This record gives sequence, C-alpha cells and structure tokens, in this order.
Amino acid sequence: MQMPIQWRCGIKFGLMEKTYRIYVAGHRGMVGSAICRVLKAQGFSNIITRTSAELDLRDQAAVNAFFSAVRPDAVILAAAKVGGIHANNTYRAEFLYDNLAIASNVVHAAYMARVKKLLFLGSSCIYPKMAPQPLKEEYLLTGALEQTNEPYAIAKIAGLKLCEAYHDQYGSDFISVMPTNLYGYGDNYDLKNSHVLPALIRKFHEAKMKGISHVTLWGSGTPKREFLFAEDLAEACVHLMKTYSSRETVNIGTGVDIAIRELAELIRGIVGFTGAIEWDTSMPDGTPRKLLDVSKVHGLGWKHRIGLEEGIRLAYADFLSNHA
Repeated sequence: MQMPIQWRCGIKFGLMEKTYRIYVAGHRGMVGSAICRVLKAQGFSNIITRTSAELDLRDQAAVNAFFSAVRPDAVILAAAKVGGIHANNTYRAEFLYDNLAIASNVVHAAYMARVKKLLFLGSSCIYPKMAPQPLKEEYLLTGALEQTNEPYAIAKIAGLKLCEAYHDQYGSDFISVMPTNLYGYGDNYDLKNSHVLPALIRKFHEAKMKGISHVTLWGSGTPKREFLFAEDLAEACVHLMKTYSSRETVNIGTGVDIAIRELAELIRGIVGFTGAIEWDTSMPDGTPRKLLDVSKVHGLGWKHRIGLEEGIRLAYADFLSNHA
C-alpha cells in the first residue's frame, strides 16, 4: 500500500498533553479500564472509547473510517484477544488472526490519521521459552517460543515490530511496552479462558463455598511467574506516554517472581479455603520461568506500588463484589 512519506518528519515527539484526544482501544477490559481510570485521575478528560460492537478492530475499513472521522491525537492499544494456556492452545487460529488484524489495522490507521503518539501493549510471552532470566528487552527473537501460546506471541511480536518500522521509516512516535502477567479489577474469571491467578481465586472460592475437600490444579506447581496489578501497569503506560519516545520496547513488571505452588498457597490463605491442593502433573506447565528485567523502566522513572499480597486481596474483594 502506498504511504505518504511526506509525513515522516511531521510528528511531534515526547509529551502527551492534557488537551489530547486519547483513544483507548479495549477500554472495557481489565487493562483498558485501568488506563482510563489513571488518565482521568491525572487530568486527561478527553478520552475516546468504542465497544467492540461499535467498532470491530479486525475490520480494516471500519478502523480506517473511525480514525478518519475522529482524528485522535493519541492512541493506547490495549485491545486484544487474550486467555490462559488452555485458551491459547485451543483457539490458535483466532489468537493469531485476531491479534494480527487488530495490531496492523490500528497501527496503520493511526499513521494515516497522523496520530501524534501511540502505545502498543504486548506481552512477556514474546520472549523465548528458554531465554536467560531475568528477561531483557534484547532477548526478543533469540530462541524458540513456548508452544502453547506461540500464536499470541507471534501476533504481539508483529505488533511491536510494526511500531518499530513506522517509527524508523515514517518518524511516527509509536512506542511498545511488554507487561508481565497481569491481574486486578475486572479480571476474567472464566475457568476455560482465564489466566492462572484469577483462575485460582475462583477455584478456591467455589471450593470453600461448596465445602469441597480438595482442589486439583494443573501441572507441577514449580514454574515461576511474575505478577503485576493492572493499576500499576496503567500508571506505567501513562508515564511512558508522557515521557518516552524511543523505538525500543520497554518491559513493565515488578522484578519479583513466585512459584505457582507458593502462589496457590497464598491465594488459598487469602480466600480462606482450608482443603488440600492436589497437582495434576499430566497437564502442561508452560514456560519454566518468566521474570522480566525491569531496570530500563526503573531508569525511566517508574516503579510498581502494589505488592502481590495486597493486590490479591484487592482482586479478591473485587471478585466478591462483581463476579462471585
């Protein structure tokens, strides 16, 4: 497709101003809603949103028409098809196609509409399965991916590479961030499609309410994972939208991980389930360890505020209020 190269040097880099019209894609999801809350708390009042029924981001013509009509100044792309190991491994075609379409449609439409700033949200699953720990940004594409979530990872890699390419070729101020495993308000508690932490909250809560003697969990419990409260991620994204304009990806996490077995014990205690935990080792563990090196984002002036136990208590309270 022919692109107007005269726009290459026509985009202002740097500060996202309070007057900007900011389109948050995926505003009803856990991450998107957290970003909207943080933007409003920091005085950004001109926030543009569309539901998936109003705007299907997989539809290129619809996305182009939206950007042409609305002309946002900034875009935060938090919309994606997401899920845990089971969902990723079962719906491989949808995870690849849908996320590729969303990334390519939004990034290109933002370029054509001369958007001044765009942030693309990736995922730590983009890094090789057996990469050294902690994961540095430069480890991308240095080894094979975890097979169970390879389609999602490939789509996210394509999205961040799109941002790099538009930055390099056309001067677009498009940046990418790679968050670690997330949880928080409005999480997905569907046991078929959720991530490990919300799934554990629901399993232990339901077992407690039903008086079940034990809960069976997948795998061995030995893999280690890092978890970040979504509100902390949102604050990091807004901070980088205001201060960062480089082509290089930025990891966002806590820099601390925990074994799934220890996480299960922590959640069991918070929920108040007194039964036993049994581990089904016939089920997959996924990547053995996935801890982000967060020295870069710390150097850029951001650090997480909410510890894991505090965050799980907040998430469980939200679950009881809105999802139980």
